[in-house]
Amino acid sequence: MPRRQLSVRTADTARINTELDELRTRLEIRTDWPADALAEAERAAALPRLPDLDATDLDLFTLDPPDSRDLDQAMHLARRDGGYRVHYAIADVAAFVTPDGAVDTEARRRVQTLYFPDSRVPLHPARLSEGAASLLPGELRPAVLWQIDLDADGAVLLADVRRARVRSRRRLDYDAVQGALDTGTADEQLTLLAEIGRLREQQEAARGGVSLPVPEQEVEPADGGYRLSYRAARPADGWNAQISLLTGMAAADLMLDAGIGVLRTLPAAPGSAYARLRRIARGLGVDWPDTLTYPALIRTLDPADTRNAAFLNECTGLLRGAGYAAFDTARHVPPPADPGHAALAAPYAHCTAPLRRLVDRYAQEICLAVAGGADVPEWVRDGLLDLPGLMERGDRRAHEVERACVDLVEAELLRGREGEDFDAVVIDVDEKRPRSGTVQLADPAVVARCDGAADGGLPLGQRIRVRLATADPATRTVRFAAV
Repeated sequence: MPRRQLSVRTADTARINTELDELRTRLEIRTDWPADALAEAERAAALPRLPDLDATDLDLFTLDPPDSRDLDQAMHLARRDGGYRVHYAIADVAAFVTPDGAVDTEARRRVQTLYFPDSRVPLHPARLSEGAASLLPGELRPAVLWQIDLDADGAVLLADVRRARVRSRRRLDYDAVQGALDTGTADEQLTLLAEIGRLREQQEAARGGVSLPVPEQEVEPADGGYRLSYRAARPADGWNAQISLLTGMAAADLMLDAGIGVLRTLPAAPGSAYARLRRIARGLGVDWPDTLTYPALIRTLDPADTRNAAFLNECTGLLRGAGYAAFDTARHVPPPADPGHAALAAPYAHCTAPLRRLVDRYAQEICLAVAGGADVPEWVRDGLLDLPGLMERGDRRAHEVERACVDLVEAELLRGREGEDFDAVVIDVDEKRPRSGTVQLADPAVVARCDGAADGGLPLGQRIRVRLATADPATRTVRFAAV
């Protein structure tokens, strides 16, 4: 994702790296690999299982952050009579990983790739995830290749998937793609990415789906240190995401029709949650007419406006409750009564990032079997119903790692600056304790707890001056007080 960088650095990188090592130890995150898994990965990398279908004529390109090497997806976009054709190639991890083998066993323990400021802890050995299985440009690779035909409005007409040999031609990053589109120098493929992406966004709006444009905090290496930045999505990010979402929705439909699969679900928020948001909107002065739906409102908001930013932050509460649901009607486990993902307003499955997420490999194998009229492999069926529990534990650990890393770098950046004043925006206020809430600083890019002034509460959505009260790296605690 593109990043708006801030020139804030820590002076003591070694101290942070020591803290990160201690964090990994505390969370029992193993960074090394068993010898048998490494040996198995080496053998698999030397002799991948290449499919018969040759799709190396497709002019595929990848779109990722510039430093990424674990490239899960590549795409080719084309016009067709009355619409479009999307080819989406996804790394075929099953071509390298033997069920119940050493790599598979360790991957089921890890569940997903974990990202730290100083390193990543990958789901698979780097020999696979950043080498033999990654869709690196110019390299022959086994892939799970989707072909999805769309009509002139971007609606799905046909979706098919099979194994194929592919060779990506170009490795692109978000800044370069956005720059080419902004300056009118984009080629046909990138022009189609924008065209199809916009159509899919319109399809999302028509379904009642919504994406929240909330900038995320991010820790990144910088000039021998670390800095905090806010990561704000640009249009190219959204268009790229729409291709992935399109594939995930096609996979979900395929699995639901077959009566076996695993979905990424999000229940609809209760009416009381929307009533609360309407109260917050009134308090912030955000215009929300009774005739305007929630998704339509979100599309009118500019996150650069402090009131809108605070409101969007409150909206993230609607996304709580996301999970996984596995089903196999042949084993008397039906699909969930509501199989949809509320934010997408459609059923959806994780299937496009198998190098980084365990569940995607299972979803791929089910879709390949169903589309090819074959039986779902027994190893998939045997492990399917355990996946929701595994993935939910993995998600919790990933979120804990992300939050702990950000908290640590925040505390290190601000250490020794207690008593200093900063400009901030109040983005959250505790309903039960209005004198306590959360503020967002622009520079440095810090989000932290804040206590209100003695004579009043915190004014949600407003700019205020705050004073740093605590910055303790040992407890990863930062706290401010309104001036």
